[in-house]
Amino acid sequence: MSVVTKDKAVVLIGFPMDLGAGRRGVDMGPSALRIAEIEKKLRALGYEVIDEGDIVVKTQEIQRITDERQRFLPEISRACDKLAQRVKKVLDDGRFPLILGGDHSMSIGSIAGASAYCREHDLRLGVVWVDAHADMNTPETTPSGNIHGMPLAVSMGIGSPKLTSIMGNFTKVDPANVAVIGARSIDQGEVELIHKLKVPVYTMFDIDKEGVFTIVRKVLDYFAEHVDFVHVSFDVDSIDPTVAGGVGTPVPGGLSYREAHLLMEMLAESGKMCSLEVAELNPILDQNNHSATFAADLVCSSMGKRIL
Repeated sequence: MSVVTKDKAVVLIGFPMDLGAGRRGVDMGPSALRIAEIEKKLRALGYEVIDEGDIVVKTQEIQRITDERQRFLPEISRACDKLAQRVKKVLDDGRFPLILGGDHSMSIGSIAGASAYCREHDLRLGVVWVDAHADMNTPETTPSGNIHGMPLAVSMGIGSPKLTSIMGNFTKVDPANVAVIGARSIDQGEVELIHKLKVPVYTMFDIDKEGVFTIVRKVLDYFAEHVDFVHVSFDVDSIDPTVAGGVGTPVPGGLSYREAHLLMEMLAESGKMCSLEVAELNPILDQNNHSATFAADLVCSSMGKRIL
């Protein structure tokens, strides 16, 4: 199990894709995070950092849409398969994968790679999904046809076989071992699937009522008993747009600056995080790369940075 520790190299994998999104620009997210000096900041914490560059993704301009319910499915499937293989290779080498996105369909590949590694080593995978959205639509329920609204459903075995079969025909994560934190924009089809699968979802209402500390403590206590390997999928739109507005699909009423850092600090403190991804940064909608700088600082919080 490749829990992040100072003696393990952190491998940066760029995934510059906006094919799954309805708005252009998130393909520049990996560059924005590099400009925000994410490598330098991690080195300052004592990590060895290896930047493996970006996975090649074909742009929208040289493709055509063959299925309006799953836009750009063939290329998303191909690119996510490449990402899955890369993530598993990093884990096989005893290193920590940090994936820089890119729209949230990237998680189809990230989670498939982590899950294949866990399957091979008899480990139980858990996923912490920090997002304003549930991302549990299917080709039947999607209001847009954008695959970045489907990756969590795919990872739980529901969706196109071209996506669910990446790295093998098995369910990548048990719905009971998923925790969605910060949701505040959920489609009706997703609501029905959440109830059907009994996926633990902690909305902003829950956070307002109970507080981030209580929610994250509850998740980590459950994971301590049921999970060996934790993949954290962090969508920057989980943060309130007044704090980080450079995102693909901003939704008012999100996590505050300190709530976000506390969440990440608690994940680091748990010692269970084994892989991490950052999704949906959109520099076109940002000012002075502020959101990417904030996201890079949050990554550092998840990797052990503290006030004292």
